[in-house]
Amino acid sequence: MNAPWKSGMPGNRDPFAAYICDDAALDVLRPVVIELGWQPEKCNKGGLRNAIQSLSVSASPNILLVDLSESGDPLNDINALAEVCEPGTVVIAIGQVNDVRLYRDLLASGIHDYLLKPLSAGQLRDALNQAQAVFTAPRNQDGEVVKHHISTAIIGTRGGVGASTLATSLAYLFSEEHKSPTALLDLDVHFGTDALALDLEPGRGLTDAIDNPSRIDGLFIERAMIRANDNLSILSAEAPINQPLMTDGAAFVQLEEEFRQAFEMTVVDLPRNMLINFPHVLSDVNLVLLVSDLTLASARDTIRLQSWLKTNAAHAHTMVVANKVQSGVAEISKADFEASIERKLDYVIPFDAKAAANAAKLGQPFVQANRSSKASTVIKQVAERVMGASDENFSTDDSAKKSLLGGFDLKSLLAKKDKSQPEEAPAE
Repeated sequence: MNAPWKSGMPGNRDPFAAYICDDAALDVLRPVVIELGWQPEKCNKGGLRNAIQSLSVSASPNILLVDLSESGDPLNDINALAEVCEPGTVVIAIGQVNDVRLYRDLLASGIHDYLLKPLSAGQLRDALNQAQAVFTAPRNQDGEVVKHHISTAIIGTRGGVGASTLATSLAYLFSEEHKSPTALLDLDVHFGTDALALDLEPGRGLTDAIDNPSRIDGLFIERAMIRANDNLSILSAEAPINQPLMTDGAAFVQLEEEFRQAFEMTVVDLPRNMLINFPHVLSDVNLVLLVSDLTLASARDTIRLQSWLKTNAAHAHTMVVANKVQSGVAEISKADFEASIERKLDYVIPFDAKAAANAAKLGQPFVQANRSSKASTVIKQVAERVMGASDENFSTDDSAKKSLLGGFDLKSLLAKKDKSQPEEAPAE
């Protein structure tokens, strides 16, 4: 049976009670309880069975902490606890068993959280604060879904166009400027630079996920991701280059599913080869940012990628961003590039080598290290537009509905380049 923990209102009850098996855990818990303004006498000796016995003859508290350490059948006992708890009780379980299946089953039964022993004061404080937030959070009406998640994939049309720079900057802006919980997923498993740009060690989270997709759940996400700031977490890797990637891509889809539950924004730094090998990574992406520069090679591959996206990810809105643009030095002009790809560029980000070097030296995202640069101003505009993304306001551009093959335009550009080569040589 499913426990009715969160239905109904808490009413006039004690704010907190705990039933703990061992003195060591009680010694950690009591100071936290006092800090939160509750009575330490509500921390009782005895585990889950003692809680069931006590609450069968007394009112249940708003927040209940129960110890499963001495329970031989935790799930059955949790359901027995539900029978004696009043509706609206938020239950946090603690125990010694580190098992993902148990964690999932306990959450499915209706408890709010499951904490592993040995307990820490910080761990308890966070869990109890989150439990308190249940009573202050706005309640949905008629099952209305309030949470809106936006998933954005950043794809460079060529190597070196600055896709990762844009990915880390957007993730930073979502998390810091807009205060949205954000996940950054760097899918360049062997050579990713997103963690490096944030001055972080990549960790083993992504490689562990690839090796064990069945382990991916909310608890895995919480432990495997590296925290960059209060609202930004990154999952990346630095896999040995003598170990090829052996996966069917199921882990990536599962990760994105968990991100939708845990975050408001997801940024996927998606290398072109991963797009080709694992097209299902885009199955639930809202927005694709193609990052290009003003070169013939990028024009060709922007055309090819647009065509691929039209066939394989028609649900996602596509934006094309030109990066590292130098006035008068570009291989082809902005107008010729747009004619070739048969659409307008959504944004043009100017080239700023000094600012890029400054960000690298500081170990910060480009926009954080260079707040007043012209390039940062444009990146902030991109972030604002992504933050407003929805199926309704991101209608398909009419120009994108045309043929995206563009071979004739490329030939014309090549001819133009040949004719104008003497004039362009001094600028290069």
